[in-house]
Amino acid sequence: MSRKLLTGNSAAAWGARLAKTDYIPAFPITPQTEIIEDLAHWIDTDDMDARLVTFESEHSMITAAGSAASSGVRVFTATSSQGLLYGMEMIYTVAGWRTPFVMVNVSRGLASPITLESDHNDIMAARDSGFLQIHCATCQEITDSILIAYRLAEHKEIRVPVIVNLDGFYLSFTREPVDLADADKAAAFVGEFDPENLQFKGNTPLSQAMAVLGGSPYSYFRYELHLAAQQALSVYDEIADEFAEIFGRRHSMIDGYQMDDAEYVFVMIGSFSTKARDAVDSLRQAGWKVGLLHLRLFRPFPQQKIRTLLSGRRGVAVIDQNISMGMGGVLHCEFATALYGVNNAPLLASYIGGLGGRDISQQEFFEMMSELRHACETGESPPPRLLYSQHELTEMRKLQAIAAAEHAEIKAT
Repeated sequence: MSRKLLTGNSAAAWGARLAKTDYIPAFPITPQTEIIEDLAHWIDTDDMDARLVTFESEHSMITAAGSAASSGVRVFTATSSQGLLYGMEMIYTVAGWRTPFVMVNVSRGLASPITLESDHNDIMAARDSGFLQIHCATCQEITDSILIAYRLAEHKEIRVPVIVNLDGFYLSFTREPVDLADADKAAAFVGEFDPENLQFKGNTPLSQAMAVLGGSPYSYFRYELHLAAQQALSVYDEIADEFAEIFGRRHSMIDGYQMDDAEYVFVMIGSFSTKARDAVDSLRQAGWKVGLLHLRLFRPFPQQKIRTLLSGRRGVAVIDQNISMGMGGVLHCEFATALYGVNNAPLLASYIGGLGGRDISQQEFFEMMSELRHACETGESPPPRLLYSQHELTEMRKLQAIAAAEHAEIKAT
């Protein structure tokens, strides 16, 4: 095992390298491009035995990924933001093909307006596609999660693709110490890809599917995909246990922090959960019994574990870095559904922050917890809230007024 100072992108490239990926269809997009640059360099220098092919778009890239996996080779690819949406048609298609491969998404806010900073609306758009989803909070988790993802994707009872998600810029270009597994141990952990019934070959003219199905068989196959995703809940625990035994690091599907006696809990996914850890420590020093749940496995959704971990708590603040227009935070909706009808369920509060890379300050974590505690005392959930200061709102109104004045002046001339 060796320790290196790596960006999140490099950590992702190392995950693909340690998994002994055979084929890498690629298309560059900020802030993901460094991943394929690292892989291309290793292939050019004979440090990695794989083939990398660049495509004209994410649509064709994902098509190639699914097609290659159908031929029995181990596939890795990566994208981000608008690229993920550009390939969304094939995201659904290759999941329906039941082709096991791993794709990294480097989360970035979606247009319009345009931003290069991170939030989770891109990855949430793929929530119902059939891809499993693992979310990372650190660069170490990225490398490790890719190895775990291949085991999940290629498991005989699952056989579906997996997205490993990391936050753009906050992780993609941030250097952190990463313990890289010994190459032989990593290869032994991932194992050889057994394609089983994936036997598509160009020189064998054999049809393996029908082009169009009616409602009855279509329903059957869609439900089979759902059951395969659910199967990943038990399989993930087995793989995580094995990974911890070999490499000494445990990556549970839900990571609890200071949860033993916690009355109030923050819930987050992604790199900002490390900010919440610092806030929990500070609140603990102030005498508050606060904990954190960092959700790592988002699809399948570990509903039963969530119920067990949160039953009996007084209040839960769910912090979303996404917004479902007309509804609110996706993660909050998922947790509300999971806890509905549960005896002794906690009061839920919804907060939306970090959109477009906006920071969430320690003061805001303190304000959220103060509001949550007050809500628990009154028994009334606070309305969903965007984390946005009065000063920020004032500045935005000034900019809007300036833009309106300039527009009026141009129109007058």
